[in-house]
Amino acid sequence: MNDREVAEYLLANPDFFAEHAEMLATIRLANPHGKAAVSLQERQMDMLRDKNKHLERRLAELLRYGHENDSIAARFSRWTTRVMSERDPHALPRTIADGLRDIFDVPQAALRVWDVSEPYAHAEFARHVGEEVRIFANSLATPYCGANTGFEAAQWLAPALTAVPDENNVPAEDAPAQSIASIALLALRDPEADADASAFGLLVMGSPDTRRFHDGMATDFLTQIGALASAALSRLLPR
Repeated sequence: MNDREVAEYLLANPDFFAEHAEMLATIRLANPHGKAAVSLQERQMDMLRDKNKHLERRLAELLRYGHENDSIAARFSRWTTRVMSERDPHALPRTIADGLRDIFDVPQAALRVWDVSEPYAHAEFARHVGEEVRIFANSLATPYCGANTGFEAAQWLAPALTAVPDENNVPAEDAPAQSIASIALLALRDPEADADASAFGLLVMGSPDTRRFHDGMATDFLTQIGALASAALSRLLPR
């Protein structure tokens, strides 16, 4: 019999070792952690211990993800409350961006809105954007996260200053500005319009950390941020 046939026989006859219990004490297997041979029971115990360690690591990982999601959900609730409490339409874009920086610890955040109502046409947030920005925003079905490859929207962000003095004891406020290495871009769309409607704005978040926004990250909360920001900012559009 070859290895496959032996394995098939034992699987087809699960009572084999119950009927030949004396064999269990005589079977010796190679110990993966050393040169000495171990019994079948010892080998099974090693396998179970390895499996339990893997399950414990997986459980710890799931718990960590759960705690992180709870923390993000709490922050999202605080940010939502701040946005909904803003009654001045002119101050709303700044409230949205400042809230992302303060509550989510995003180094830089900014937004632009176009085709707004006349009262807001000359506001800072309604400054002219290039046609490429509009086309790009219209193409975003989901948030973009990844490296900053020279997006025009990255220029809306004020450079992030170093948080501590450098080796020459230069104060933080006088230290060289850090470039935006990673970026998140969220299209703003009228929540009452069709799903494929054109975007009326773009929300951008940036960080000097290349790992802060990367192409493999989950975007569920970013999608919710974009949806709520769109709903709040839609009051700036002509009706």
